[in-house]
Amino acid sequence: MEWENPPEDVDVSRTGRTAVSAADIAVLVAARSHYEQMYRRAGGIATRARIVGFLTTETAPLLRGAYGDALGRRLHRATGGLVAVAGICAYDADAHGLAQRYFHQALRLAKASGDRGSARTWSRSSSTSRCSWGVPAGGGVRGGGAAGGGAADHPGAGRRPDGDAGEGVRAPGRRGGRVGLHPAGRGGGGADQSGEEPVETGYVQPGLVNVQVAEALLGLGELAAAHEHASAAVGMPSHDRGRVHRLAMLCQIELRQGEADGAARTAVEMTEQARGMDSRRLRDRLTQVREHLLASGGGDAREAAALIDGALRVPL
Repeated sequence: MEWENPPEDVDVSRTGRTAVSAADIAVLVAARSHYEQMYRRAGGIATRARIVGFLTTETAPLLRGAYGDALGRRLHRATGGLVAVAGICAYDADAHGLAQRYFHQALRLAKASGDRGSARTWSRSSSTSRCSWGVPAGGGVRGGGAAGGGAADHPGAGRRPDGDAGEGVRAPGRRGGRVGLHPAGRGGGGADQSGEEPVETGYVQPGLVNVQVAEALLGLGELAAAHEHASAAVGMPSHDRGRVHRLAMLCQIELRQGEADGAARTAVEMTEQARGMDSRRLRDRLTQVREHLLASGGGDAREAAALIDGALRVPL
């Protein structure tokens, strides 16, 4: 509602001391890609401090500079992408209130740029953070849809199946209801690849929907179907950090199915993959898997739990 009600930004041009150039915006775009890759490899805790420093010293002076309307919209678009990555990093560190602030800022910057596709992306990210933070799922889903009201015809709306499936799958699981699987969840593929899409939607990788569906099915006790989706997700390409989450999900399902030896092997791969990452969400997943391994009572499971213990000794 906040997105749809205010008037559009008619002119974002500004008069300032320093003239902003297209080269400046190119630096911001390159920085967003750089910090996104850093987050994927090292986690949000280590990356957020770096990106906030860049926003303070490099980006803020540009926003206070001089630019015309067209260039200004590009500047706001590039800045919004950087701010949103900072929000993702805060979410990864379990700083959900801070993540909300970043996502709201990214949404406002996207609005100023006139890019509704990006606005829809950051609104959905905010919705996901709200659900994880404990906000009632219905409110989180409604908030995620607000920015999308006018974005269905935007070229970037091709990622919508993944966003809709994520919200539609997680919310019923928290309310205790059954899941009406989105078609994208059954297919297990990525989003519609037709047309151009905002570069920030690169986080929606093949298998993401499978992970979300597996999580919901696990919560409902439908273990065979959950295992099918989790195995499919592990078998698809993913960045390092995403693969750790997928392996953790598969391990939990295997333990619930009584497959302690298979779960132990999965846990070992997960722990090795997680080395060098600073992420509170990943640490919580490791801790949870460790407890489940110990509860299973198997010898291989205990060894895998000991390996996780070693990884958890290093403070964040």
